Amino acid sequence: MGEFWSKMSYRQYRRFTYCSYYVDVSEVRGLFNYSLSCCVNSLLQSFSATTELLDILNKWCPSEEIEQSNIPQRLKNALLAMRDKSHPAPHKDFLDSLYRHAIRRGTQQDADEIFHIILNLIQKQISDLGLAQEIRSLYEIKVETQVQCSHCSFIQREPNSLFSLPLAISEKENTLESCINSFFQSQNLVNGDKYHCNQCEQKQPSTHGLKLVSLPLILCVHLKRFRNDRGVTRKLDSKVTFPDYFKSGIFAAGQPENVANDSPRADEHYSLYAVIVHIGSAMFGHYTAYIRPVQEDQTWYYADDCSVRPAKWADVQSTYEGSNAAYLLLYRKKSCNSSG
Repeated sequence: MGEFWSKMSYRQYRRFTYCSYYVDVSEVRGLFNYSLSCCVNSLLQSFSATTELLDILNKWCPSEEIEQSNIPQRLKNALLAMRDKSHPAPHKDFLDSLYRHAIRRGTQQDADEIFHIILNLIQKQISDLGLAQEIRSLYEIKVETQVQCSHCSFIQREPNSLFSLPLAISEKENTLESCINSFFQSQNLVNGDKYHCNQCEQKQPSTHGLKLVSLPLILCVHLKRFRNDRGVTRKLDSKVTFPDYFKSGIFAAGQPENVANDSPRADEHYSLYAVIVHIGSAMFGHYTAYIRPVQEDQTWYYADDCSVRPAKWADVQSTYEGSNAAYLLLYRKKSCNSSG
């Protein structure tokens, strides 16, 4: 995940100078890699492109002195500093704050795990509960677990929420829609997997399924490319095609038959604006990001730590498979009248 150094070499000095100088090609700016920080760098690029997040954080003006380990304040400062291209190290304080929360320097990190850590710390540390809920609602996917007894047909329901949609992928070719359908596909619980029915008051063969209750403004999709086989973690390079735009109707096929009327509308449009890419293997890798700023709806940029360059949709599509593969997808809900 980038180079780890004890003393800055001349080459690294030139690289740092380039980061500080940064050619103004867009709203996207390069970020220096401090102690294998490529994972956080890529996530920061996605947070910076999520203008709704900074809009909420800008409403928070605490009167009391904030500790250095306060993630929402440091994230707010970092996102503001990333817009100031004269700032030599816009995210250094944010990285230091993360490292105060049991995240080790100089180690490989999982982007989905760090994404959740950041959002959970924001929930815990922001003093304004209303704004904390706004940020939660920005990303929160609401689902309902449904277990139906095969003997008496009684359905037990339990609400749950997710910050990212964790989609398993197969060894063969996948599409985003097929992965979504598999995630919501009902499973039969029999033999040793029987479920305790509250009405029968004993374990019974049952059907387990998930119902989608609501989708957020910002939908994060986690393509689960890492698999543990007998204690050994390996990376799946399988092909997963994903669209630039989609309608929320792609969630309908995998829903239980007893879906209620409060389910998401099928005509809601979502537009892809950030892709976190994992390069390498399960044991050693590097994170980069493709970003489409909201101000430049048709233009993509590729951010690899310090280096930022314009990109095309074909470049994003190249991350469908292989060792250079998409890992997190971020979609923004658009108005129903939006084209695409």
